[in-house]
Amino acid sequence: MTAPSHAPSSAPPTPIDTTDASDPPLVFVVDDDLSMREALSSLIRSAGLRVETWASPAEFLDRLEHPVAGPACLVLDVRMPGMTGLELQQQLAERSAGGRPWPIVFITGHGDIPMTVRAMRAGAIEFLPKPFSDQELLAAIDLALAQARAAQHDAAARQSVQARFDTLTPREREVLLLMVQGLRNKLTADRLGISEVTVKVHRHHVMEKMRASSLPMLVDMVDRLGLRGNVSGG
Repeated sequence: MTAPSHAPSSAPPTPIDTTDASDPPLVFVVDDDLSMREALSSLIRSAGLRVETWASPAEFLDRLEHPVAGPACLVLDVRMPGMTGLELQQQLAERSAGGRPWPIVFITGHGDIPMTVRAMRAGAIEFLPKPFSDQELLAAIDLALAQARAAQHDAAARQSVQARFDTLTPREREVLLLMVQGLRNKLTADRLGISEVTVKVHRHHVMEKMRASSLPMLVDMVDRLGLRGNVSGG
């Protein structure tokens, strides 16, 4: 393997914006070639990012046993002994349990169309054949980190909504889930065997505890929790 080619311009790499993250972005590089790891580490650091390099997918998976703070992405070689980059991508997808895939930028000197299609369908951000320019790689990393930030934002929002939902009583949860199904007070009262006045009280408490200013906002919250249609509220 060869190190990435430099862009024609003599200008330094464009720094990647990191102002919206509480922790500096982290880029993991997994490549069995030492010279490639060193070249990528130098380039990524020059863009103002943290970087960790690993010689094998197994070592990287061991690293993930410890928490990763802040947005992170992975620059991953495709062909490595023991476990390929595509196999690592599959393992990471299984670990995410249906969540967003790890933001991965693949690099390879031996790519082909079926391999590229497989990687992209599994959620890869980019598939760069070697040699590639510095700016091509940094642009791909920028996209990957943007996805990582979005995933962190979604996770934080879901956690906040879950905390609010947990404050509801069992009856308030039932009322909430009927509200987002569009049932009016009378139908809700008939469904639950309570009075309309009681339904109105519960609706008020639901809106207050969930901090929802409108029904569409409440619907969005329930969708974040994946509870739509679950009358019992889980």
